[in-house]
Amino acid sequence: MTQSVIPPSPSAQDYAAQLAANGDETIFERDDPFALFVEWLEAAKTSEPNDANAMTLATVDDDGLPDARMVLLKDVDGRGFTFYSNRESAKGQELWSNPAAALLFHWKSLRRQVRVRGRVEPVSEAEADAYFASRARESRIGAWASDQSRPLASRATLEAEVAAQAERFDGQEVPRPGRWTGWRIVPEQVEFWRDRPFRLHDRLRFDRAGEGWTRTRLWP
Repeated sequence: MTQSVIPPSPSAQDYAAQLAANGDETIFERDDPFALFVEWLEAAKTSEPNDANAMTLATVDDDGLPDARMVLLKDVDGRGFTFYSNRESAKGQELWSNPAAALLFHWKSLRRQVRVRGRVEPVSEAEADAYFASRARESRIGAWASDQSRPLASRATLEAEVAAQAERFDGQEVPRPGRWTGWRIVPEQVEFWRDRPFRLHDRLRFDRAGEGWTRTRLWP
């Protein structure tokens, strides 16, 4: 290749901009990781071009092989971080066998990331019903049509199944399929990372301690 595909190292101007954006030292005085996460997510909503709530979900299969994919965060509160999917998908089966997971939020526009590790629990039937009912009708029909993660012969096969399910529920509400639900990652550890000049980044880790959290600043 005549030109490298790897971006060049940051310039002095780049580093100055990073310092201006991520120089607030008060984050190390925070006691609640959920409140700090919500603050960072709100900032990302104004700067990320798409899906500020996108996160990498990492799981482990029965052979101990890690797996990862992007999903969307749909709720966050003092209990944990919630997302929804098909329980018969690859991630659903892995979470059933090994109910623990890691999350990674990466906001490139802010030069920040958040890492989460913890156990996983299913949401209640009422929570799953309520969120499913809030989705677009076409998305609800798609949940019935898709045998997620299984081999698919062609796009035409998928579209035919979507059409069949749309006809099936014509003129009526689309209920939640029994195989579609949500999971909540209940964190044992939450780490906040932000870019600082010359790779001397800031890292702040919260570790669960009973009903509260310990707070540790980490080397870059």
